[in-house]
Amino acid sequence: MKAFVAGATGETGRRIVQELVARNIPVRALVRDIEKARSILPIEAELVQGDVLHPENLSTALGDSTVLLCATGASPSFDPTGPYKVDYEGTKNLVEVAKAKGIEHFVLVSSLCTSLFFHPLNLFWLILVWKKQAEEYLQKSGLTYTIVRPGGLKNEDNSYQIVMQSADTLFDGSIPRQKVARVCVESLFELAAKNKIVEIVASANAPAKSFGELFANVA
Repeated sequence: MKAFVAGATGETGRRIVQELVARNIPVRALVRDIEKARSILPIEAELVQGDVLHPENLSTALGDSTVLLCATGASPSFDPTGPYKVDYEGTKNLVEVAKAKGIEHFVLVSSLCTSLFFHPLNLFWLILVWKKQAEEYLQKSGLTYTIVRPGGLKNEDNSYQIVMQSADTLFDGSIPRQKVARVCVESLFELAAKNKIVEIVASANAPAKSFGELFANVA
């Protein structure tokens, strides 16, 4: 296995890279700024310069990767096209190159509530709408996929247990990014994670379950 991570310098992406490195999985990290990335990412990660909005370079960037993890996301800005470009067009570009390169598993970090149009997050240039469009594009691509929809993201890890449910069944809650990264990486090894949307939050009261159990319990 060789992993390609898009959005590698983002708060969730960098934790995915760390998790992969901890599992001794070779990583190619797609970054726009090599110098910035060097100061953020583990030394073991191979850095490749590129941008999901420039598909002409993505095939080279992917190299000999066998799995792809996408943790890109539009930054809050005054650009109304940001979520459309990054969350939809960028993901679409990755899906197309993944198909062309025969990627074995595509893991997409999305968000809870992508099916709710009347959600406060959609005030940020319809961000959930475009994430949902990206999910559907991946689902129809023919690629093996896992779509991970986390609740509110926290930078600090905690000792809470992961709660994992089927699409459109969790509507609130939060989860540390470290746990999101772990779910993304574990999905590469769990047969029950294939071609599923999983919604995840962390809860102090949830029973401890293995990743195998968590994925198997999702329809």
